[in-house]
Amino acid sequence: MNERYDQMYQAASRYYVQGETMESIARQLGLSRSSVSRLLKQARTSGLVRISLADQQGSPAPLAAALDRAFGVRVHLVAVRESASENRRFDQVARLAGRLLSEAVGDRQVIGVAWGVTASHVVRYLQPRPLVGATVVQMNGGSNPWSSGIPYVGEILQSVGDAFSARVVYFPVPAFFDYPETKRAMWRERSVQNVVQLQQRMDVAVFGVGCLNAQVPSHVYTAGYMDDAEKQRLAADGVVGDVATVLLREDGSWTDIDLNSRASGLSPAELANVPRRFCVVADPSRAAAVVGALRAGTTTDLVIDESTGRAVLERL
Repeated sequence: MNERYDQMYQAASRYYVQGETMESIARQLGLSRSSVSRLLKQARTSGLVRISLADQQGSPAPLAAALDRAFGVRVHLVAVRESASENRRFDQVARLAGRLLSEAVGDRQVIGVAWGVTASHVVRYLQPRPLVGATVVQMNGGSNPWSSGIPYVGEILQSVGDAFSARVVYFPVPAFFDYPETKRAMWRERSVQNVVQLQQRMDVAVFGVGCLNAQVPSHVYTAGYMDDAEKQRLAADGVVGDVATVLLREDGSWTDIDLNSRASGLSPAELANVPRRFCVVADPSRAAAVVGALRAGTTTDLVIDESTGRAVLERL
Protein backbone atom coordinates (compact mmCIF):
# COMPACT_ATOMS: atom_id res chain seq x y z
CA MET A 1 0.00 0.00 0.00
CA ASN A 2 2.84 2.41 0.83
CA GLU A 3 4.54 1.72 -2.49
CA ARG A 4 1.26 2.23 -4.34
CA TYR A 5 0.66 5.51 -2.51
CA ASP A 6 4.19 6.71 -3.26
CA GLN A 7 3.67 5.97 -6.95
CA MET A 8 0.32 7.77 -6.89
CA TYR A 9 1.86 10.79 -5.16
CA GLN A 10 4.82 10.91 -7.55
CA ALA A 11 2.58 10.62 -10.60
CA ALA A 12 0.16 13.30 -9.35
CA SER A 13 2.95 15.69 -8.36
CA ARG A 14 4.76 15.33 -11.67
CA TYR A 15 1.57 15.65 -13.75
CA TYR A 16 -0.35 18.39 -11.94
CA VAL A 17 2.43 20.42 -10.30
CA GLN A 18 5.45 19.97 -12.57
CA GLY A 19 3.49 19.68 -15.83
CA GLU A 20 5.15 16.49 -17.08
CA THR A 21 3.40 14.31 -19.66
CA MET A 22 2.09 10.84 -18.86
CA GLU A 23 4.71 9.35 -21.19
CA SER A 24 7.52 11.09 -19.32
CA ILE A 25 6.13 10.02 -15.95
CA ALA A 26 5.80 6.45 -17.15
CA ARG A 27 9.48 6.38 -18.18
CA GLN A 28 10.62 7.91 -14.87
CA LEU A 29 8.60 5.47 -12.74
CA GLY A 30 9.14 2.42 -14.94
CA LEU A 31 5.40 2.02 -15.60
CA SER A 32 3.13 1.88 -18.62
CA ARG A 33 1.18 4.96 -19.70
CA SER A 34 -2.10 3.24 -18.78
CA SER A 35 -0.75 2.55 -15.27
CA VAL A 36 0.06 6.24 -14.85
CA SER A 37 -3.44 7.13 -16.05
CA ARG A 38 -4.94 4.81 -13.43
CA LEU A 39 -2.72 6.32 -10.71
CA LEU A 40 -3.90 9.82 -11.61
CA LYS A 41 -7.53 8.73 -11.56
CA GLN A 42 -7.03 7.11 -8.14
CA ALA A 43 -5.36 10.30 -6.88
CA ARG A 44 -8.47 12.29 -7.80
CA THR A 45 -10.90 9.70 -6.41
CA SER A 46 -9.07 9.40 -3.08
CA GLY A 47 -8.93 13.16 -2.57
CA LEU A 48 -5.13 13.37 -2.88
CA VAL A 49 -5.74 15.64 -5.88
CA ARG A 50 -8.62 18.14 -5.79
CA ILE A 51 -9.54 20.04 -8.93
CA SER A 52 -11.41 23.29 -8.33
CA LEU A 53 -12.51 26.41 -10.19
CA ALA A 54 -11.73 29.86 -8.89
CA ASP A 55 -15.34 30.98 -8.39
CA GLN A 56 -15.41 31.80 -4.69
CA GLN A 57 -17.02 35.14 -5.51
CA GLY A 58 -19.92 33.38 -7.23
CA SER A 59 -21.14 33.47 -10.79
CA PRO A 60 -20.71 36.67 -12.87
CA ALA A 61 -23.93 36.01 -14.84
CA PRO A 62 -26.54 38.86 -14.89
CA LEU A 63 -29.10 36.65 -13.14
CA ALA A 64 -26.61 35.88 -10.35
CA ALA A 65 -25.75 39.58 -10.05
CA ALA A 66 -29.46 40.45 -9.73
CA LEU A 67 -29.93 37.93 -6.92
CA ASP A 68 -26.79 39.24 -5.22
CA ARG A 69 -28.11 42.82 -5.35
CA ALA A 70 -31.50 41.76 -4.03
CA PHE A 71 -30.30 39.65 -1.12
CA GLY A 72 -26.59 40.34 -0.54
CA VAL A 73 -25.44 36.75 -1.07
CA ARG A 74 -22.82 35.03 -3.23
CA VAL A 75 -24.69 33.25 -6.00
CA HIS A 76 -23.35 30.08 -7.61
CA LEU A 77 -25.53 29.62 -10.68
CA VAL A 78 -25.99 26.30 -12.46
CA ALA A 79 -27.08 26.20 -16.11
CA VAL A 80 -29.67 23.44 -16.48
CA ARG A 81 -31.78 22.90 -19.60
CA GLU A 82 -35.43 23.93 -19.24
CA SER A 83 -36.43 20.46 -20.42
CA ALA A 84 -34.32 18.70 -17.79
CA SER A 85 -36.10 16.30 -15.44
CA GLU A 86 -36.49 17.15 -11.75
CA ASN A 87 -33.85 14.56 -10.82
CA ARG A 88 -31.45 15.93 -13.42
CA ARG A 89 -31.92 19.46 -12.07
CA PHE A 90 -31.29 18.33 -8.48
CA ASP A 91 -28.23 16.35 -9.50
CA GLN A 92 -26.65 19.22 -11.44
CA VAL A 93 -27.11 21.70 -8.60
CA ALA A 94 -26.06 19.14 -5.98
CA ARG A 95 -22.90 18.39 -7.95
CA LEU A 96 -21.77 22.02 -7.73
CA ALA A 97 -22.86 22.31 -4.09
CA GLY A 98 -20.88 19.19 -3.19
CA ARG A 99 -17.74 20.61 -4.78
CA LEU A 100 -18.17 24.02 -3.14
CA LEU A 101 -18.72 22.50 0.27
CA SER A 102 -15.69 20.24 -0.17
CA GLU A 103 -13.54 23.28 -0.95
CA ALA A 104 -14.96 25.37 1.90
CA VAL A 105 -14.29 23.02 4.82
CA GLY A 106 -10.99 22.82 6.66
CA ASP A 107 -9.11 21.13 9.47
CA ARG A 108 -10.63 21.34 12.97
CA GLN A 109 -13.81 22.93 11.67
CA VAL A 110 -17.38 22.16 12.70
CA ILE A 111 -19.59 21.38 9.72
CA GLY A 112 -23.36 21.67 10.20
CA VAL A 113 -25.74 19.62 8.06
CA ALA A 114 -29.53 19.97 7.94
CA TRP A 115 -31.09 16.73 6.67
CA GLY A 116 -33.58 16.74 3.82
CA VAL A 117 -34.16 15.87 0.17
CA THR A 118 -31.59 18.42 -1.01
CA ALA A 119 -28.89 17.30 1.43
CA SER A 120 -29.41 13.68 0.36
CA HIS A 121 -28.46 14.74 -3.18
CA VAL A 122 -25.52 16.96 -2.18
CA VAL A 123 -23.71 14.27 -0.17
CA ARG A 124 -23.44 12.09 -3.28
CA TYR A 125 -21.09 14.63 -4.84
CA LEU A 126 -18.76 15.48 -1.99
CA GLN A 127 -15.11 15.25 -3.02
CA PRO A 128 -13.21 13.04 -0.55
CA ARG A 129 -10.94 15.25 1.51
CA PRO A 130 -9.41 13.84 4.70
CA LEU A 131 -9.42 16.55 7.37
CA VAL A 132 -7.74 16.73 10.76
CA GLY A 133 -9.98 17.11 13.79
CA ALA A 134 -13.13 18.03 11.86
CA THR A 135 -16.63 17.41 13.24
CA VAL A 136 -19.97 17.02 11.46
CA VAL A 137 -22.98 17.99 13.54
CA GLN A 138 -26.69 17.48 12.87
CA MET A 139 -28.45 20.86 12.78
CA ASN A 140 -32.01 19.77 13.58
CA GLY A 141 -33.75 16.83 15.20
CA GLY A 142 -35.04 14.02 13.02
CA SER A 143 -37.54 11.90 14.91
CA ASN A 144 -41.33 12.12 14.67
CA PRO A 145 -44.23 10.23 16.33
CA TRP A 146 -43.87 7.33 13.90
CA SER A 147 -40.15 7.12 13.20
CA SER A 148 -36.80 7.71 14.86
CA GLY A 149 -35.54 9.23 11.59
CA ILE A 150 -32.18 7.60 12.28
CA PRO A 151 -31.75 5.57 9.05
CA TYR A 152 -32.53 8.55 6.79
CA VAL A 153 -30.70 11.21 8.77
CA GLY A 154 -27.83 8.90 9.71
CA GLU A 155 -27.03 8.04 6.11
CA ILE A 156 -26.78 11.73 5.18
CA LEU A 157 -24.61 12.68 8.17
CA GLN A 158 -22.34 9.65 7.86
CA SER A 159 -21.74 10.35 4.17
CA VAL A 160 -20.38 13.77 5.10
CA GLY A 161 -18.30 12.30 7.91
CA ASP A 162 -16.83 9.66 5.60
CA ALA A 163 -15.98 12.22 2.91
CA PHE A 164 -14.01 14.39 5.33
CA SER A 165 -12.76 11.76 7.81
CA ALA A 166 -14.73 13.68 10.42
CA ARG A 167 -16.39 12.76 13.71
CA VAL A 168 -20.20 12.69 13.39
CA VAL A 169 -22.39 14.06 16.19
CA TYR A 170 -26.12 13.31 16.00
CA PHE A 171 -28.95 15.33 17.54
CA PRO A 172 -31.31 12.70 19.01
CA VAL A 173 -34.38 14.87 19.55
CA PRO A 174 -37.71 15.29 17.70
CA ALA A 175 -37.87 17.55 14.69
CA PHE A 176 -40.85 19.19 16.41
CA PHE A 177 -41.66 18.76 20.10
CA ASP A 178 -45.29 18.34 21.15
CA TYR A 179 -45.00 21.10 23.74
CA PRO A 180 -42.74 24.18 24.03
CA GLU A 181 -42.07 23.39 27.69
CA THR A 182 -40.79 19.93 26.69
CA LYS A 183 -38.26 21.52 24.38
CA ARG A 184 -37.17 23.97 27.07
CA ALA A 185 -36.69 21.10 29.52
CA MET A 186 -34.71 19.05 26.99
CA TRP A 187 -32.47 22.02 26.22
CA ARG A 188 -31.38 21.94 29.86
CA GLU A 189 -30.16 18.35 29.59
CA ARG A 190 -26.37 18.06 29.37
CA SER A 191 -26.49 15.60 26.46
CA VAL A 192 -28.55 18.07 24.41
CA GLN A 193 -26.53 21.05 25.61
CA ASN A 194 -23.34 19.44 24.30
CA VAL A 195 -24.81 19.29 20.79
CA VAL A 196 -26.33 22.77 20.98
CA GLN A 197 -22.97 24.22 22.05
CA LEU A 198 -21.29 22.44 19.15
CA GLN A 199 -23.88 23.92 16.76
CA GLN A 200 -23.00 27.36 18.08
CA ARG A 201 -19.39 26.78 17.01
CA MET A 202 -20.16 25.80 13.41
CA ASP A 203 -17.81 27.16 10.76
CA VAL A 204 -19.78 25.93 7.74
CA ALA A 205 -23.42 24.92 7.31
CA VAL A 206 -25.28 23.35 4.40
CA PHE A 207 -29.04 23.13 4.04
CA GLY A 208 -31.92 23.15 1.58
CA VAL A 209 -35.19 25.06 1.74
CA GLY A 210 -38.33 23.10 2.58
CA CYS A 211 -41.61 24.15 1.01
CA LEU A 212 -45.20 23.43 1.97
CA ASN A 213 -46.24 22.85 -1.64
CA ALA A 214 -43.09 21.92 -3.52
CA GLN A 215 -43.15 20.08 -6.83
CA VAL A 216 -40.36 17.91 -5.44
CA PRO A 217 -41.88 17.07 -2.02
CA SER A 218 -40.01 18.24 1.07
CA HIS A 219 -39.28 15.39 3.49
CA VAL A 220 -40.42 17.36 6.54
CA TYR A 221 -43.94 17.80 5.08
CA THR A 222 -44.40 14.29 3.68
CA ALA A 223 -42.79 11.90 6.17
CA GLY A 224 -45.09 12.20 9.18
CA TYR A 225 -43.61 15.26 10.88
CA MET A 226 -46.93 17.13 10.74
CA ASP A 227 -50.50 16.27 9.79
CA ASP A 228 -52.75 17.90 7.19
CA ALA A 229 -54.50 20.08 9.77
CA GLU A 230 -51.18 21.51 10.95
CA LYS A 231 -50.09 22.21 7.37
CA GLN A 232 -53.38 23.99 6.69
CA ARG A 233 -52.93 26.17 9.78
CA LEU A 234 -49.39 27.04 8.71
CA ALA A 235 -50.55 28.02 5.23
CA ALA A 236 -53.30 30.18 6.74
CA ASP A 237 -50.62 31.92 8.83
CA GLY A 238 -48.61 32.75 5.70
CA VAL A 239 -45.91 30.11 6.18
CA VAL A 240 -44.29 29.12 2.88
CA GLY A 241 -41.49 26.79 4.01
CA ASP A 242 -38.61 26.23 6.37
CA VAL A 243 -34.87 26.07 6.87
CA ALA A 244 -33.78 23.23 9.18
CA THR A 245 -37.42 22.86 10.43
CA VAL A 246 -37.67 26.53 11.45
CA LEU A 247 -40.72 27.85 9.59
CA LEU A 248 -40.67 31.06 7.56
CA ARG A 249 -43.01 33.43 5.78
CA GLU A 250 -42.13 34.93 2.43
CA ASP A 251 -41.34 38.27 4.06
CA GLY A 252 -38.65 36.52 6.13
CA SER A 253 -40.52 36.66 9.44
CA TRP A 254 -40.43 33.68 11.76
CA THR A 255 -40.43 34.74 15.42
CA ASP A 256 -44.22 34.77 15.89
CA ILE A 257 -44.97 31.45 14.19
CA ASP A 258 -46.32 29.22 16.94
CA LEU A 259 -44.76 25.96 15.78
CA ASN A 260 -41.27 27.48 15.89
CA SER A 261 -41.40 27.41 19.68
CA ARG A 262 -41.43 23.62 19.29
CA ALA A 263 -38.94 23.34 16.39
CA SER A 264 -35.51 21.83 17.04
CA GLY A 265 -33.54 23.60 14.30
CA LEU A 266 -31.39 26.71 14.50
CA SER A 267 -33.27 29.98 14.03
CA PRO A 268 -32.18 32.44 11.31
CA ALA A 269 -30.64 34.61 14.06
CA GLU A 270 -28.55 31.67 15.28
CA LEU A 271 -27.61 30.67 11.72
CA ALA A 272 -26.36 34.20 11.08
CA ASN A 273 -23.43 33.50 13.43
CA VAL A 274 -22.07 30.79 11.10
CA PRO A 275 -19.36 32.28 8.82
CA ARG A 276 -20.23 30.23 5.70
CA ARG A 277 -23.82 29.09 5.02
CA PHE A 278 -24.65 27.20 1.83
CA CYS A 279 -28.31 27.23 0.81
CA VAL A 280 -28.90 24.74 -2.01
CA VAL A 281 -32.06 24.91 -4.14
CA ALA A 282 -33.10 23.24 -7.38
CA ASP A 283 -36.88 23.56 -7.64
CA PRO A 284 -38.71 26.60 -9.10
CA SER A 285 -41.83 25.72 -7.10
CA ARG A 286 -39.89 26.59 -3.91
CA ALA A 287 -39.31 30.19 -5.00
CA ALA A 288 -41.51 31.77 -2.30
CA ALA A 289 -39.78 29.73 0.41
CA VAL A 290 -36.36 30.69 -0.97
CA VAL A 291 -37.31 34.38 -0.85
CA GLY A 292 -38.34 33.93 2.78
CA ALA A 293 -35.10 32.15 3.64
CA LEU A 294 -32.95 34.81 1.97
CA ARG A 295 -34.88 37.70 3.54
CA ALA A 296 -34.43 36.04 6.94
CA GLY A 297 -30.64 36.23 6.50
CA THR A 298 -30.01 32.48 6.58
CA THR A 299 -27.54 32.41 3.69
CA THR A 300 -24.11 33.58 2.58
CA ASP A 301 -23.82 31.32 -0.50
CA LEU A 302 -26.79 30.43 -2.71
CA VAL A 303 -26.33 27.44 -5.02
CA ILE A 304 -29.21 27.52 -7.48
CA ASP A 305 -30.20 26.67 -11.06
CA GLU A 306 -31.23 29.32 -13.58
CA SER A 307 -34.95 28.42 -13.68
CA THR A 308 -35.26 28.56 -9.90
CA GLY A 309 -33.24 31.78 -9.80
CA ARG A 310 -35.59 33.44 -12.28
CA ALA A 311 -38.61 32.22 -10.31
CA VAL A 312 -37.12 33.78 -7.15
CA LEU A 313 -36.65 37.15 -8.87
CA GLU A 314 -40.20 37.01 -10.21
CA ARG A 315 -41.47 36.74 -6.62
CA LEU A 316 -39.98 40.18 -6.01
